[in-house]
Amino acid sequence: MDKKSGTRLAVDIGGTFTDVALECGDKQFTTKTLTTKSQPETGVLAGIETVLTQAKINPSQVETIIYGTTLATNLLIERRGAPVALVTTLGFRDVVEMRNENRFEQYDINIELPAPLVPRSQRLVVSERIGADGRILKPLNEDEVRALIPHLLEKKIQSVAVGFLHSYRNNSHEQRAREIICAEAPELDVTLSSEVSPEMREFERISTACANAYVQPLMSRHLGSLASQLRTQGLDCPLFLMLSGGGITTLETAIRFPVRLVESGPAGGAIFSSFIASQLGLSRVLSYDMGGTTAKVCLIDDGEPHTSRTFEVAREYRFLKGSGIPINIPVIEMVEIGAGGGSIADVDSMNRIRVGPESADSEPGPASYDLGGTAPTVTDADLLLGRLNPENFAGGSIRLNVENASKALDSVIGRKLGFKTSHTALGVSEIVDENMSNAARVHAIESGVDIETYTIVAFGGAAPIHAARLAEKLNIQKIVIPPGAGVGSALGFLQAPVSYEVIRSYYQRLDNLDYHGINQLLHSMRKEATDVVEPGAQGQKTREIRTAFMRYIGQGHEVSVEIPVKLEEAELDSQSSGRLTIAFETEYTRLYGRTIPSLEIEILTWSLLVSTKGSDGRAIKMSAKSYAPDTTEFRKLMDAESGEFNDAAVYDRSSLSPGAKIEGPVIVTESDTATVITRRFEGQVTDGGYMIFERKNSK
Repeated sequence: MDKKSGTRLAVDIGGTFTDVALECGDKQFTTKTLTTKSQPETGVLAGIETVLTQAKINPSQVETIIYGTTLATNLLIERRGAPVALVTTLGFRDVVEMRNENRFEQYDINIELPAPLVPRSQRLVVSERIGADGRILKPLNEDEVRALIPHLLEKKIQSVAVGFLHSYRNNSHEQRAREIICAEAPELDVTLSSEVSPEMREFERISTACANAYVQPLMSRHLGSLASQLRTQGLDCPLFLMLSGGGITTLETAIRFPVRLVESGPAGGAIFSSFIASQLGLSRVLSYDMGGTTAKVCLIDDGEPHTSRTFEVAREYRFLKGSGIPINIPVIEMVEIGAGGGSIADVDSMNRIRVGPESADSEPGPASYDLGGTAPTVTDADLLLGRLNPENFAGGSIRLNVENASKALDSVIGRKLGFKTSHTALGVSEIVDENMSNAARVHAIESGVDIETYTIVAFGGAAPIHAARLAEKLNIQKIVIPPGAGVGSALGFLQAPVSYEVIRSYYQRLDNLDYHGINQLLHSMRKEATDVVEPGAQGQKTREIRTAFMRYIGQGHEVSVEIPVKLEEAELDSQSSGRLTIAFETEYTRLYGRTIPSLEIEILTWSLLVSTKGSDGRAIKMSAKSYAPDTTEFRKLMDAESGEFNDAAVYDRSSLSPGAKIEGPVIVTESDTATVITRRFEGQVTDGGYMIFERKNSK
């Protein structure tokens, strides 16, 4: 895919809106449509038709489609996946329920852990055993596997996860079990833990396999239906999927491992922010993506988002680590909370305003949508605070009903607390902003960084509305609102490289490296990654990044260490141990300020990434000229600090040329979102169309 030319489509399905972006040469066309939950393809096709009409091109002219979705995430959060079974080693039936020794509330004797995706009656065992070194200690009892088939069919199981002990080291038993199941019941989908997550730690590996099996039937049908309907509409071009780790992959791989799509939409947003950071020369960026259902924050340092090889989905207890479903996949590290435009507000048992995590979604949507929803939401509050134009929401596709918003806020919150309507709306807005700022603070502390030194890059339908208030709460001095902010994640898809990362556990001590075994492992990993990347790379050059996850013997967590360049150019040899030791100690010192000379170093897991090169951002600078734009439109806007309505100038973003100086309070409107700037900020439009705002007292 040549990122410098051609016509490409990007589609991002969210919980509330489906965002579509069309890149046609140097021009971009975007739109937002309500997500059609029962048939997501309907909303996708409607959005595509809109942007093609805007660009005046035919479907046959589209060369590539890049697609991301939160559907897999929603299936896990809402527990709407397929009936699934787990086949595991005798004695390990309850691994997914026993979890590990970590407790998210250490002293809570009534702690309730999240229920496994697979109920106990559908967790089945067979006799087999493989040792930690990969040796077969007890052969697989194939008759026991065959005996499970009638039970699976009786329970109307659609998908099976197979997770045996130490299969990451030797997966022959898992492969044979799949052969038997597919021969006896070919209609069943089968996921092997050794393929979806070939790593140590049985709980996390089997949990990942169960999650993949849980979403696979529905995701494979959806993706297959989408591909078919796109072809029917004349879009007979390659379809690629956005991965949680920030790369894109083929449709076939996505159908095989749909769990890798769990964070695909938010990952596109992180790529978008990284691209912006490179264009503006920003070394520290807080990526802030707030849509209709959730809000996400991600830290980006030196143009690269923080990454991880594991995360949790569907955290059930105050978003605390350990209260969700662990999934071992390459992922961009971020915090995601139920704080979007559609987040529902109510009053808790202590008469406090509570916002989210429940969402009105697109069906029925916020009360102001006038589509049957009656629950008050953040969008309803923003409307009553003067931040939204009821006549031009989502590009005019939705007319917001002010009366419905007022009734919802008054009936559910205002009358209970004795608040007038405007202060009820302000309370809802302040709570959602405080929730987001707290999540950002905790994420920054966990990452060991000072959040006040970062610049907010805000995008998504709701983030530009709330960015200034978030910056005030976090004491952040600078805000960037990029062009196309309302569909930022979809635009990020267009900047993403074609990539695939393979991770495998292979225990080694640095004082006794098995060079031959490691080289064989890396060779097989390279082939697996290359086989996925090459069809989508279409002749582009690829790069390879190898990482070792290392620790001192006896420690519980590993440090990721990129293998030195010299080791990428050749196979590991007797000199590699010394280079790896230096690389590990350098990274360990950076993180902890010291090394431990008396302890040996071990490697638990290896990672290999094959990727094309992403888009390079050209440097964007402030315009040499500046001017104060004229406006005849003003709107009453609630000031959060005073609780009073003040006049705020309203500008159409398309009318602002480079150099335009803007001083808050101000509202800047565009088809996909609106930017609300408080009185404490002022800014200017750059040559590239970015709006950059800084605190008035920061100069």
